[in-house]
Amino acid sequence: MEIRVLRYFLEVAREGSVTHAAERLHISQPTLSKQLKDLEAELGKKLFVRSSFSVRLTDEGMLLRKRAEDILEMVDKTAAEFKALDEITGGDIHIGCAESDGIKHLARRIKAVQAQVPGIRVHLYSGDTNDLAERLDQGLLDFAVIAQAVDLSKYNYIELPGADIWGVVMRKDAPLAQKEAVCIDDLLDLPLILSRQGLREDIPKLFGEAVDRLHITATLNLTYNGSVLAREGLGYVLTFDKLVDTSERSELCFRPLTPTLETKLYVVWKKYQVFSPAAELLLSEMKGR
Repeated sequence: MEIRVLRYFLEVAREGSVTHAAERLHISQPTLSKQLKDLEAELGKKLFVRSSFSVRLTDEGMLLRKRAEDILEMVDKTAAEFKALDEITGGDIHIGCAESDGIKHLARRIKAVQAQVPGIRVHLYSGDTNDLAERLDQGLLDFAVIAQAVDLSKYNYIELPGADIWGVVMRKDAPLAQKEAVCIDDLLDLPLILSRQGLREDIPKLFGEAVDRLHITATLNLTYNGSVLAREGLGYVLTFDKLVDTSERSELCFRPLTPTLETKLYVVWKKYQVFSPAAELLLSEMKGR
């Protein structure tokens, strides 16, 4: 399976048309059609359903599209790293980030690095810890910023300053908004909107045996989307402070949990990681060297 052919396949998948993809790739339509048929023969699976004017992916085609995107992202990242080995005039740094106000500390380090080398570009990928760890292990990320304890057998880490405070985002006209702080018992039997990562890791620890009494109306991986649901009256979002707008002009408010619950934030990278010059520069900046 050639990298060039995977690029052809992705272009057709994105365009939904062999004709349009051929024009964008600057090759003839018969040549592109033959490359696709050869790819299907190599894999032993039909990748497209063809009609007179368009094509759409089969289930096997959708699987290959996901794999091809990951493969080509890694290929392009590797090529860029080797291109930047001679001197640091630019380069790309790929960072996976959990949702946290603590990202501001990383942003300040990035700003300092870009002041030294304006050609450095930073690419952020948002996700939960499992998603970020998978992409880090695959080599698609240089660093990941996670909000949980670090697996010291696999990663090196730097602890970022401060901590995220847990609490509840809700409408200002919700009965619970009249309280200055919210305790666990207040949330039992209320409609809750939770992150999937929190549901797996933090919520069972937080609620203990009472977890079976939770009334979960929605799960998510981005808090902003949860804030939209809360604004529409679907429930209460259990999340970190400062992730959504709870200012005077907002319909939402944040109430911290009592007793106070905090979560630390860590920048992690694989042990024995070989960094590009740009990523090495950011690491030095984060370490204060």
